[in-house]
Amino acid sequence: MRLLVTGGAGFIGSNFVHLTVRERPDVQVTVLDALTYAGDKTSLAPVADKVTLVEGDITDAELVDRLVGESDLVVHFAAESHNDNSLTNPWPFVHTNLIGTYTLLEAVRKHGVRFHHISTDEVYGDLELDDPAKFTADTPYNPSSPYSSTKAGSDLLVRAWARSFGIQATISNCSNNYGPYQHIEKFIPRQITNLIDGIKPRLYGKGENVRDWIHVEDHNSAVWTIIEKGQIGETYLIGADGEKNNLEVVEALLEAFGLAKDDFDHVKDRAGHDLRYAIDSSKLRDELGWEPKYTDFQSGLQATVDWYKANEAWWRPAKEATEAKYAAAGH
Repeated sequence: MRLLVTGGAGFIGSNFVHLTVRERPDVQVTVLDALTYAGDKTSLAPVADKVTLVEGDITDAELVDRLVGESDLVVHFAAESHNDNSLTNPWPFVHTNLIGTYTLLEAVRKHGVRFHHISTDEVYGDLELDDPAKFTADTPYNPSSPYSSTKAGSDLLVRAWARSFGIQATISNCSNNYGPYQHIEKFIPRQITNLIDGIKPRLYGKGENVRDWIHVEDHNSAVWTIIEKGQIGETYLIGADGEKNNLEVVEALLEAFGLAKDDFDHVKDRAGHDLRYAIDSSKLRDELGWEPKYTDFQSGLQATVDWYKANEAWWRPAKEATEAKYAAAGH
């Protein structure tokens, strides 16, 4: 199989490439990545001799057409994905998430290539903190930020191309990922790297906002399950029953470092901060037989802490600029 992974130098994409090389050695992997601040070729260094890396933009129609034409399967991770950044400058999110996805869809349509689209649970908006409901594939879309709205738009483009033009596509919407190679602008790795530097964690507002956490290895094993067993045209939600509010995550991180659970600082809450996400992954589990491996959040978090401690050379170069940007925003 000839596999094209867009965004394969990013957090989830690079972990997907690692998993593929490790468990499917017969798959020929090509990565297309623009290598923006969130994409790092060093994330692929351990598998560099087994992967072809092409630096380029998914809105480059000529390049995309050539690479898709040489592939049997496209897995589309490439996206602008940071909510805070989307509030500051929405354009890159429109450019990559909408125009980039359109460009890929036209190429897979032309060449008849199987396509899997990676999306987020944030397209569904949020749930009330005391609501027992969870997101399902039938939950109406209700995005609340430029990031989530452009991801919702990209999902709808995939659905339209599948229905109107018959492309062989599936979609997955996943809850919040954590694990190795995640950019330190994100919540968990930012707190981990701050703690390594002796800086207290910072918590938005009261820390009541809930996210449904999943280890990136579980996300990617689910993606392969969908590719191999999923029904064309269907959407599958990926989650590991990992609901934690932000306060609980900070407390778990402090525990992983052997510190007191109240040893953190509060900061002003983020604008438009969604209250709660929760994934119902029963369709994926019941129909396709997938199960997560990392069912204990504390142990998965400890493994992630250990990785950042052992790989300072990977994250250190971006730390100063990341913290300067947060400081300018008062966070």
